[in-house]
Amino acid sequence: MGANNGLRDESSDDEVPLASRKRKKLVPKEEPQSDGEESETAENGNSGEDPDYDESEDDVPLSRRKAESDSDDEVPLASRKRKSGPQKIKKERNYESSDEENVPKKKKVKKDHVNNNKKPAVKKEKAEPKSEEKKPGKKPKKEKEPEIPVWKWWLEEKLPEGQKWRTLSHNGPAFPEPYERLPSHVHFKYDGKVIKLSEQTEENVSFFAKMLDHDYTTKEVFRKNFFDDLRKLMTQEEREVIKKLELCDFSHMHQYYLEEAAKRKNRTKEEKEELKAKNKAIADVYGLCKVDGHIQKVGNFRIEPPGLFRGRGDHPKQGKIKLRTPPESIIINIGKGEPVPKCPEGHKWKAVQHDNKVTWLACWKENVLGNFKYVMLNPTSKLKGEKDHAKYETARNLKNCVDKIRENYRADFQSKEMMVRQRAVALYFIDKLALRAGNEKDDDEADTVGCCSLRVEHIKLHEKWEDKEFVVEFDFLGKDSIRYQNWVAVNKRVFKNLKIFIKDKEPGDDLFDRLNTAKMNEYLGTLMDGLTAKVFRTYNASWTLQQQLKEQTDPKSDLPNLVLTYNRANRAVAVLCNHQRAAPKTFDKQMENIQNQKDAKKEEVNKQKVVYKEAKNYYRHHRNNEKAKKRYEVEKRKLERLQEALLKLQVKETDKAENKTIALGTSKLNYLDPRITVAWTKKFNVPIEKVYNKTQREKFLWAIEMATADFEW
Repeated sequence: MGANNGLRDESSDDEVPLASRKRKKLVPKEEPQSDGEESETAENGNSGEDPDYDESEDDVPLSRRKAESDSDDEVPLASRKRKSGPQKIKKERNYESSDEENVPKKKKVKKDHVNNNKKPAVKKEKAEPKSEEKKPGKKPKKEKEPEIPVWKWWLEEKLPEGQKWRTLSHNGPAFPEPYERLPSHVHFKYDGKVIKLSEQTEENVSFFAKMLDHDYTTKEVFRKNFFDDLRKLMTQEEREVIKKLELCDFSHMHQYYLEEAAKRKNRTKEEKEELKAKNKAIADVYGLCKVDGHIQKVGNFRIEPPGLFRGRGDHPKQGKIKLRTPPESIIINIGKGEPVPKCPEGHKWKAVQHDNKVTWLACWKENVLGNFKYVMLNPTSKLKGEKDHAKYETARNLKNCVDKIRENYRADFQSKEMMVRQRAVALYFIDKLALRAGNEKDDDEADTVGCCSLRVEHIKLHEKWEDKEFVVEFDFLGKDSIRYQNWVAVNKRVFKNLKIFIKDKEPGDDLFDRLNTAKMNEYLGTLMDGLTAKVFRTYNASWTLQQQLKEQTDPKSDLPNLVLTYNRANRAVAVLCNHQRAAPKTFDKQMENIQNQKDAKKEEVNKQKVVYKEAKNYYRHHRNNEKAKKRYEVEKRKLERLQEALLKLQVKETDKAENKTIALGTSKLNYLDPRITVAWTKKFNVPIEKVYNKTQREKFLWAIEMATADFEW
């Protein structure tokens, strides 16, 4: 799986009221993995950056709470024996990792009994007759990798408030491969002359050389940031020679990396299997941990390799060099009495702590944005599942008081206090449009905004717009620099208040100058325990899904149309939450392929109609002929199957066209209570795999097990 690449976990960014948190950039907090707001959580990726999240003291590593030092208090007693190297987490019972090897046609694998710890015994393959040939185009069956036994944590008694686990052991993070120097025949040139670079400088130069044909390397900000950082990391001798990026010649290096990429692409089957085995061996050591005696997957156990920061949109720090993360900057979190993960030779961890009030296994500070990154558990783990369940229960509880809250903020539209008026209008937008609250940005962060940080330039007021009155036009960059553009007819009092808010202000001035996210969440916390602006977003998304499914589902629909109905309901949520995506590069080709398949299927249907009609007419005149009857029934079934296949293609075409620029996965993973989906599939007999892929089914196993067909959100 790929890296997270700086994405943050939308599933928890407002879990703690911002008012109760002070923005301390230098304090590690519990930072979950990426929610996939443009990219789903990667199993073996890197921990995400979370510039909007503020820390609470409960999630600060114990070593930081006591002192910024590597004191003996943070390290297990010297008398505790350490194993000599990274230890494979013992796999319990049915769990035996194995590659998905190609299995010959008649190879049989004896599966372990659930209580048998022995490895599966592989029977010798019987020799196949030479005359038998494998059918062309038929892929050999792959041996399924045994799965980790399911931990049904939702059936167990909950831990005391604030405690995340009783015991925790793991092998720490996996570090990227060391830099391999260029062959002697590959040169870097400056002003036409070959320059022999130091190892660190050569590695940093290689990042730019690999991207030479990318648009980023043409951007002025990217080029400036890269070269400024490069100069700082050069030796003194190199700085005296290499002074201008324009005189650097990366072409020879770039060509070398293109050739290496081509070699990787054209690896032999044996080379691919060797690499696969190597990656699996790493995953077996670092990709598993043990929580309260249960094997759990680690979500992002690989330390992000060095490279160039890209960011999203026109990020002001794009092009800066992301340095290698040394063990000396990493804090390890494990259970008391557990063996400390072995550190790479010649290094030591920054600190070792035993904090069962946080869920991360390791954390460190990256150098570009100064944010903390974390090694977290996989989304399928108990700790993630409990967090999801609690999040959706909080949003679900909002329905009991949302009418009163709405009544209050409407009354506040006419408050004599300007801050209260601004808060009321902002909350109206957060509720009605599912806008994110937004946080203040530093000057060196991308210029993205949310509701509370909107500026005058981000809205336009229209007394009339087409056939509507009192329309607000929004146009701003939201999270991950995704453009939000919308025309919304609003309450007349809201419209009048906005006119007051923008009066005598410059375009760059704050729209809500008396308000910020902290004040908003502090106020919401007084209305309902745990209520934040984020909870409103989750509530409205889940409520919308349930209402759309109620209104659109026709119980008499066939399976393809039921799935289309679900996707349309999901799409309504994605539009509400502004989950956009760029149209896939292969979209036109995909649509062309579907059209070709439809045309071919239509031709088959038309031919079969002729055959069916002949069989039907013959049977009509030979009612007592069993063969005629059988032929009629066979041809009828063939026609029905072909018509059903054609219908599926038509539904698929419609679904794909409607989803061209809408990302459905984000809301599924982070905003929609999975119990709504599970209840709907059970009620209308829709196989869960038709609406949830494998990742989603594993993540929401608790909901699949718990929700019944009559579940009401």
